[in-house]
Amino acid sequence: MQSRRFLALTRALRRSSLLIAFSLGSLLVGLTPWLGVASPARPSPKPAPVPFDQQTAVDSPHHPIAPANAMEPTAPVLDRAGWTATASDEETAGENGRAANVLDGNTATIWHSKWSGTPAPLPHSITIDMHRTAVVSALVYLPRTGSANGRPGEYGISLSTDGQNWGSPVATGTLADDASAKTLGFAPQGAQFVRLTGLTEAGGRGPWTSAAEINLLGDPGTPAATVDLSRAGWTATASDEETTGENGRAANVLDGNTATIWHSKWSGTPAPLPHSITIDMHRTAAVSALVYRPRSDGANGRAGAYTVTTSADGTTFGAPVASGTWRDDDTAKTATFTRTENTRYVRLTVTGEAGGRGPWTSAGEIRLSGPADPAVHGSWDRITGFPLVPVATAVLPGDKLLAWSAYAVDRFGGSNGYTQTAILDLKSGKVTQRRIDNTGHDMFCPGIVMLADGRVLVTGGSNAEKASIYDPATDAWSATTSMNIARGYQAMTLLSTGEAFVLGGSWSGAGGDKAGEVWSPDTRTWRKLPGVPAAPAQTADPAGPYRSDNHMWLHATSGGKVLQLGPSKQMNWITTGGNGSITAAGNRSDSPDAMTGNAVAYDIGKLLTLGGSPAYEKTPATRLAYTVGISGNQVRSARTGDMEHARGFSNSVVLPDGKVAVFGGQAYPVPFSDATSVLTPELWDPATGAFTPLATMAIPRNYHSVANLLPDGRIFSGGGGLCGDCATNHADGAVFTPPYLLNADGSPKPRPVISGGVPPRAAPGASLTVSTEGQVASFVLMRAAAATHSTDNDQRRVPLVSAVAGNGTYTVSIPLDTGVVVPGTYMLFALDAQGVPSTAKFVTVA
Repeated sequence: MQSRRFLALTRALRRSSLLIAFSLGSLLVGLTPWLGVASPARPSPKPAPVPFDQQTAVDSPHHPIAPANAMEPTAPVLDRAGWTATASDEETAGENGRAANVLDGNTATIWHSKWSGTPAPLPHSITIDMHRTAVVSALVYLPRTGSANGRPGEYGISLSTDGQNWGSPVATGTLADDASAKTLGFAPQGAQFVRLTGLTEAGGRGPWTSAAEINLLGDPGTPAATVDLSRAGWTATASDEETTGENGRAANVLDGNTATIWHSKWSGTPAPLPHSITIDMHRTAAVSALVYRPRSDGANGRAGAYTVTTSADGTTFGAPVASGTWRDDDTAKTATFTRTENTRYVRLTVTGEAGGRGPWTSAGEIRLSGPADPAVHGSWDRITGFPLVPVATAVLPGDKLLAWSAYAVDRFGGSNGYTQTAILDLKSGKVTQRRIDNTGHDMFCPGIVMLADGRVLVTGGSNAEKASIYDPATDAWSATTSMNIARGYQAMTLLSTGEAFVLGGSWSGAGGDKAGEVWSPDTRTWRKLPGVPAAPAQTADPAGPYRSDNHMWLHATSGGKVLQLGPSKQMNWITTGGNGSITAAGNRSDSPDAMTGNAVAYDIGKLLTLGGSPAYEKTPATRLAYTVGISGNQVRSARTGDMEHARGFSNSVVLPDGKVAVFGGQAYPVPFSDATSVLTPELWDPATGAFTPLATMAIPRNYHSVANLLPDGRIFSGGGGLCGDCATNHADGAVFTPPYLLNADGSPKPRPVISGGVPPRAAPGASLTVSTEGQVASFVLMRAAAATHSTDNDQRRVPLVSAVAGNGTYTVSIPLDTGVVVPGTYMLFALDAQGVPSTAKFVTVA
């Protein structure tokens, strides 16, 4: 699996008198065609692609502007004082191509692999020795100027604490053949040595590798593969605390209430800096990070410069395991340890107030995190870099994931008539890219539906009336008839009839009620539904219609009917025959409007709704979750267990065993911001109604992020951003392995294997004779799905009736009702008695 993370910056970042230009993404695979795939024929000449570094967004009047904190990188550039660089080989005869040149701050001097005489063959590597251990989260590579020779194509990054033992690469991938800086990220960890290896030359010009400058990024405050430790029985003491002017006792950092705080002594004569607070866990535990949440009622006392130390006895504290300077804002801060510590006491010492307002220190809450248990919390694979921000994704047969952004790889705007797309090969981990302009459609902010034959229908967005189709069988895009109503941020679902239904979408196109319409695969035309206005399904968003009809949660049922179950608190039944109709189906229990939340069909006629907020942005999100059950025309909703974290802009995925995983989001949703990010995924169990934490993510996934169930039972989580010159573009993704696939040591559990009997197509009501290897307890169909803007109406889990037919064979029955098994491409999983799924086989049910 490739491993890459983008900080996606185009502006310069000045640290330690160095000007480091960050790219708009670490793969930036140009605007060249897909590798090995010819661009589709064009009906007429189109403008030549504009290099991304020359593209400018045209702001939509309805789209939010990136907030100021979106422009600030979360990971600091590490000070290079005392660093040295060595290389596998370097050119010293024909030019000064020594490795040391990548650290001299001069882009005109370069490291170059040996080229005089007999060139040294690929691969070539360069190793940075920091001469101290530091938390590292990314390598920033700046190509040489004035020549393309030696730009790395395929690359790898490895880390070492001693310069001898390297292990597996922490990042791999393919870089664009352009002159932009590349930020190549990975899960943060402590290291002294960082090695970049060039495996190929990007343009195939020769067996060379070169670099002008190399920098490293430090702790981004988002540790991977950790979980919060239980604070039961913990106590806290401080070097000093305020007890006269307010209740500022140290114990308040452990009470779960951010409104109560620890504050250094300020009445009378304030206690001078530094101030320290010590957590006693009253037991020895493995600790790898400290999470500091500032007070919520003001800025005074926010921790700036800090160190973290540990102790076994509370008396002798060792050298710092983390140190740095936190930003002066109200977001939670994480100090990633350079190594995991088995300890009882953890001390945070603050040597500077973040805003320089006074000799004070305060804290709302303090948590400690430890390594995740794979069998309980799952695990994350390495990060895969994309040549664009994956704002929309669709799972395809053949172990492929389709993704796209907008007219540009890192920004939106205007109605340009073309879209940047990419495909991730899930087997090889490679990503290929191409620009699609033969449909005349900028597919940013679209509606998406997976059609009955496995094709992907994409509607509206920046080109608000357009509709396009991607065919995975031919790897080709084509245009279909435009909608009657121009739309953006609309909702779609496939009906039991095989037609596609769309509703809402006031973000784009002329104002007014965005009533429903239906697309026919037979005639490839749209039919208006004047009896299905959008107004009854809208929220009470204070921003008005262009926000209140966005991203509706739709669930198709029998007879061409649809249940609209959110995000409005009122649910509605929709019929799609003739002129159509919409009638109230009751409120979603006691839920308020939940825009930026989502809904997932986890069983036949059973859905789970998660999070959201009363308005699209800048209102607190909720922790609430509800079940919605459908029985005929009856709809019943009830509150289930609450999530540990409030979330807006999160993504949720149903697993083959019926549990639902929720990823990312913000406690206070703000588009393009990573403030108030929730980095701990959660897993909901329908048997208990409870949520449990999963392994922490390394990268925030908020606005414009996605998540998809993959055919091997794992989950892709990626994206976020698309705000141009900002630090919150996340042109990458990572694959999460749920705990049902892992042993305690992280090794894979034995899995059932479907060895035969699954045809490429099957009719509703068909009976399959499926052969397997290993013990099988049940079978389930999972609909191949497409996600964008936290919404995935294609998700559907259908447990199947099965019976033993012989030794290693089973009779598996597909439901006859197309309101249960909506036509389309499904992944068939076999599960053992413990809920461990097989790798799926694809079957189109239609």
